[in-house]
Amino acid sequence: MNDPVVPLIRMVNQISLNNRHHASDEAAAEQIAGHLKKFWARDMKRQIIKYAETDGSELDPLSKLAVARLKTMSVVVRDWEETSDAG
Repeated sequence: MNDPVVPLIRMVNQISLNNRHHASDEAAAEQIAGHLKKFWARDMKRQIIKYAETDGSELDPLSKLAVARLKTMSVVVRDWEETSDAG
């Protein structure tokens, strides 16, 4: 796969690996989604959400859960793109 989403997949899977110490997968996914919301640029978030919706096969199960949570955050906040800390 020679796609710009490949580094994003690697990054979110690494972030998930580093957050497995939380009490539950749901708690870890919340933490990971918060990290993505805060530190990832808008386009990165759009790309990883789109990838998870259209394929997602290379995402770790915890990463899938976190990206789904990130998408839910965007629906709840509705303007996550405008309110995120990163560009």
